[in-house]
Parts: sequence; C-alpha cells; structure tokens
Amino acid sequence: MSNFEQVIEECKQKLEYIANDNSVPRNIRRSANEILETLSKKDEPLFLRTSSSISILEDISNDPNIPVHTRTLIWDVASQLETIPVDE
Repeated sequence: MSNFEQVIEECKQKLEYIANDNSVPRNIRRSANEILETLSKKDEPLFLRTSSSISILEDISNDPNIPVHTRTLIWDVASQLETIPVDE
C-alpha cells in the first residue's frame, strides 16, 4: 500500500467516526458519507478525489452547529488530504 493510500484509509476511518456520531448534526454526517464515497472512487484520479473532498470539508468546517471535537477532526482530515500532491 502506498503512503497516499494509507493517508486515505486513515481519513476514511475518521470520516466514518463522524458519520456514525449521533452528536453530530445530520447534514455534517451526510457530508462525511459523501466524502467517504468520493474517496472510495478508485476510477477517479487521486488528486480529483482529494481536492473535491477538501472542498466539502472546508464548507462543513464553517458550519456554526458543528461540535468542537468534530471540527477538529475535520481540520485533521483536511490537513492529511492536503499532503497528497496534485500531480500524482
């Protein structure tokens, strides 16, 4: 498994945690599931999957109803995804 695939797997685990956390608003959980689907699309280029996921993460991180622990996780996932180069 490549280093980037490992990063994706770690991010997916955190997103699954968010998606299954009932203390998180439904729209945030829905977005987490959407990102999980996006990251799982093996037929799309890696940079495309990560950039669209980061875009969604940035949108939901600005939601005023998001719990603090979830916002921290979202920032963490976004930071990890940003380590994946665009030219891969």
